[in-house]
Amino acid sequence: MSAPYAKLPAWADYGLIPLINLAVAFLVAGLVVMLVGENPFRAAAILVEGALGRGQNIAYTLYYATSFIFTGLAVAVAFHCSLFNIGGEGQAYVGGLGVAVVCLAFDSILPWWVVFPLAIVGAALFGAAWAFIPAYFQAKRGSHIVITTIMFNFIAASLMVYLLVNVLKPAGAQAPQTRNFLEGGQLPKLNWVLEAMGFSIRSAPFNLSFLLALLAAFFVWVLIWRTRLGYEIRMRGFSPKAARYAGVSETKIIIITMLISGALAGMMALNPVMGDQNRLQIDFVTGAGFVGIAVALMGRSHPAGIVPAAILFGMLYQGGAELAFEMPNISRDMIVIIQGLVILFAGALEHMFRPSIQALFASLSPRSAGIEAQQGEGG
Repeated sequence: MSAPYAKLPAWADYGLIPLINLAVAFLVAGLVVMLVGENPFRAAAILVEGALGRGQNIAYTLYYATSFIFTGLAVAVAFHCSLFNIGGEGQAYVGGLGVAVVCLAFDSILPWWVVFPLAIVGAALFGAAWAFIPAYFQAKRGSHIVITTIMFNFIAASLMVYLLVNVLKPAGAQAPQTRNFLEGGQLPKLNWVLEAMGFSIRSAPFNLSFLLALLAAFFVWVLIWRTRLGYEIRMRGFSPKAARYAGVSETKIIIITMLISGALAGMMALNPVMGDQNRLQIDFVTGAGFVGIAVALMGRSHPAGIVPAAILFGMLYQGGAELAFEMPNISRDMIVIIQGLVILFAGALEHMFRPSIQALFASLSPRSAGIEAQQGEGG
């Protein structure tokens, strides 16, 4: 009869295993780089330098990370309820519509610090509304949340094209986008924070929404682990039967969880729409909704893991652009392969090394217990 695996300490469960998965992912990525005739060590150095080597690069890394924090939190909240919300892309798209409606209405009459809270509410409400219908179908009709959220991603993309071409585009304009927001619809940049640390930044889109993303991470931690609602969400995710036995309404908890998840995804739009482009245009999400799935998996659905995971993917985005420029043999498609390997080992193969590590801890635990017993007898 095989011995049961030991329960891993938190530092190993949330730190050691993700680091091992990440190391293996980059090792395999290095082999891919070698296959195209490039030096993997030089490629790694260029990638890190491109992401963190200068103040400008750090600002762009944090800008990308901001979007990934929001979408990663959105996926994580749904995960805790055993829901696989892969509709973050569409929810962020529609959340951008909420941001644009607020900015277009108030940017000429209110200052940014008044418009910003209104835009947060608009992004959250529009994102939550787009998540409501798949949530309702799951809770009431048993429709699988994966299928419906995928469908709603495509519907959101088509809806945005229609609105930008036929409704929101200024008269006489050619590009499918809204007018530029006035000063009241533009978020202040946070580049001065890095400049205060001695970095030099010419221009970068790193903006105030980064602080909002950190606040959202703290909110999710409080919600999931410090509130009754969070306990019910985790109970339903761990055992739907136990949740029903405890009197938790499955319909209610599914819909509330998806509304929160959609709101977080919708708030991602604040970063590019109000903090960078200062207008609503097609494809501003640029895949952040799907990257959020990898961020949530790598961060183990915990805000303390999601924030550094989002920064890592921000590094891959920013450093990857520098790498593709410095090494022509490594195209943007190669960077996508590297990102995919990180997703593969951090997500799909997340438990590949767990049995070995648990067996190691199990073999060490009896020995530690024996030593403690001997010390007790000697005392």
